[in-house]
Amino acid sequence: MVGIGMLFAASPNPEARVEETLVRASVEGMDADDLRVLAVLTSWLGVHHRYINADRLVRCVSAQSSSRALAYWAAIARWLSADRRFARLARLHEGPPLELLPVGTALQLARRGEDARFVGSSLRVPDGVLRDRQADVLTPAQLVAQHRGIYNRALMGPTWRADVWSALEMQPEMSVAALARHVGCAFSTAWQVAQDFRLLHGVVEAPVGAARCLQ
Repeated sequence: MVGIGMLFAASPNPEARVEETLVRASVEGMDADDLRVLAVLTSWLGVHHRYINADRLVRCVSAQSSSRALAYWAAIARWLSADRRFARLARLHEGPPLELLPVGTALQLARRGEDARFVGSSLRVPDGVLRDRQADVLTPAQLVAQHRGIYNRALMGPTWRADVWSALEMQPEMSVAALARHVGCAFSTAWQVAQDFRLLHGVVEAPVGAARCLQ
């Protein structure tokens, strides 16, 4: 979690997989009742959701068996409904809303009201239970400086292309088949990005050598 910009007391892993980390954090928060993790996760989503590869996130969330985690992501999809990439998540929870707290949710709602981010969603969250502090997460500028994968998503868009490119920057000699498995994308996507990556690196290096010869 620290690797993708959540400010906990630990050393960051700058190669942390974004979507897998987000989903694991949601399971920890919802199933283990870790409200601190859930609060920071929710703040992170509010600041950085534009850097998420939505296809990968939907795949990771859909593989979860936790009904509470699914309800959380359905609620997030409603909150971030302006970003239509997350609309598929809203269908992952059916039935009445779940209560965030194991006990006392109704009482807390009566006293404090509801967290505005979750109003009308699949999750009932009393206001103030999940502290929303942007100081709990890195700023976008800090995050792209720390995490090369997110840097490339900011540059190219939160796509499979950006993820393959990041993998190639770390292991340029990786085969196309290995790239596709590592990133989780289609072979054709990995193949095209690999061709572009190797072409551009060749084009970039040639003029530099030529310029030196002319000096």
